[in-house]
Amino acid sequence: MFPVIISASTLTLFLSFAIPFDIAKAAAPPSYAIWAADSGIARGQGNGLVNGIPGVSYEHGEFQWALRLLYESTGNKSYFDYIKLGADTILSDDGRTLAAYNVSEYQLDHLRVGPTFLYLYDKTGDEKYKASADVLRAQLDTHPRTVEGQFWHKQRYPNQGWLDGVYMGDVFYAFYTSRFESKNQTAWADVNLQLSLMFNHTIQLPSDANYTGLLYHGYDASFSTVWASPDRGHSPEVWDRAVGWYFMALVDLLEFVPPTQELHKTALKQLHALAPKLIEQADPAWWLVITEPGREGNYYESSGAAMFVYSLLKAVRLGFLDDAGGRIVAAAKAAYEYMLDHWVTDNGDGTMSWQGTVHVGSLDQDGSFQYYISQSVDTDDLKGLAAFVLASIEHEKL
Repeated sequence: MFPVIISASTLTLFLSFAIPFDIAKAAAPPSYAIWAADSGIARGQGNGLVNGIPGVSYEHGEFQWALRLLYESTGNKSYFDYIKLGADTILSDDGRTLAAYNVSEYQLDHLRVGPTFLYLYDKTGDEKYKASADVLRAQLDTHPRTVEGQFWHKQRYPNQGWLDGVYMGDVFYAFYTSRFESKNQTAWADVNLQLSLMFNHTIQLPSDANYTGLLYHGYDASFSTVWASPDRGHSPEVWDRAVGWYFMALVDLLEFVPPTQELHKTALKQLHALAPKLIEQADPAWWLVITEPGREGNYYESSGAAMFVYSLLKAVRLGFLDDAGGRIVAAAKAAYEYMLDHWVTDNGDGTMSWQGTVHVGSLDQDGSFQYYISQSVDTDDLKGLAAFVLASIEHEKL
């Protein structure tokens, strides 16, 4: 169904993206968003292949979302073609089979490619993309939940809700509902429930140690994991990228969810509660473990910072955050300059590399500070590079 051998036409298309960015522009690129996106494409990132084999990847979904915005802002059709190439690589001809997708795993991560399929369906009218979105949407009908109704992050993490899952699964859920079931109030209410439960179970309280007012990485509704707190079952630390996923979910939801929906009101209320707290933690970037600023072994992490810059600037631009005093934009701009100074590397061949992205952050162990800081830090990790493209798009709209 998914041969590793690629057709000559597809290979020609792929190689066309590998043309290096003009070296003359590399020293002072007119657009960091374009430079970063073109560099990722030149390396073959986000093309539907995972370790050389077709497979569903939330990282690809994030990058494709960024390329969509870049295509819309530049009109450069090569970005659209690359999105389509990535989707076609993992889909059967009728769209009903997705490479390396197994519904029984019940991973919210896999749903992140859903917005790509919806976008391609709207742009091309090809029914295979609607069919593939239908396959992912059907997962939510049987996806396991906590007693209160929160989607489990994955089948292998019973009763656990993670911030990451809101970006991976619930943005697609709402996007699909807005496109095909706009009058389905049960669906709208369900997405609203997901945000409400996640926020209420993970928000830091003033009485908590190392209070920041932000969100813990996740919670266990069964209180059975080693890291579950006795009061609400939350994990012990605020991890920057988990909060970054959540912030991006909020602003992206606010952009397309009708203001008349309770979900819009909930997302806006949460954004207003969290944004001031996030600004307080900017130093000028954000610590990997936000609850432990300056602690030995902690460091500024690049993917979370880029996600925050994107979210804050987009929220101000669209009027979801009032920045009359200019504090939000000032903090985002300072963080962006830090990003350019510390994490963007000119490779000398027309491409750039993105530094400082932690490879993974999970709640499959003890969720401790030592766990987070012990994870490897990568160069050109797509989770961070895609977020930098998003942040750069917003920064360049200032």
